[in-house]
Amino acid sequence: MQGAVREHRNMLHRLGVETVDVLNPQDLDGISGLILPGGESTTVGKLLIRYGLLTPIAEAGRAGLPIFGTCTGLILLAKHINHSRQPSLGLMNACVERNAFGRQLASFEADMPIPALGGKPFHTIFIRAPYIEKVGEEVTVLLRHEGKILFARQGNLLAAAFHPELTDDTRIHEYFLTAQTSR
Repeated sequence: MQGAVREHRNMLHRLGVETVDVLNPQDLDGISGLILPGGESTTVGKLLIRYGLLTPIAEAGRAGLPIFGTCTGLILLAKHINHSRQPSLGLMNACVERNAFGRQLASFEADMPIPALGGKPFHTIFIRAPYIEKVGEEVTVLLRHEGKILFARQGNLLAAAFHPELTDDTRIHEYFLTAQTSR
């Protein structure tokens, strides 16, 4: 609907994964995972409602469909969004702060170690990024920087505050695919 859909699709194709665009509830039939890309979270939430996708995606997530949210997708996965009444899926036991690093000019890139991905740091790209302020016990924190949670997993849910699809590094998408099959 919005955001880096093409970039996620290209990353998955590089890994040999077939993709479909989810534009209505019927498109959820038969898929084995879903990526919620970046964009503007209030707008995407409204579009999910307009196209009848908010409830079916939430139900699919509760039923175990693997869902990976990046930036806006992280916000949409959260059970609580600070200072906001925008629509969300409410799946991940997390409290999120939107635009937490400031305006567009405060966007940044940094190489950060993510132990779950091995020893080589991952090049992270933050664009008007959120962060996770706090999580419930069932959430595994995969990356924390300066006290802010930037990458986390809860069962079938994976959430990143940054944009791995804007890099050439496939490790996070591979992690999502591997996490799906190891559940």
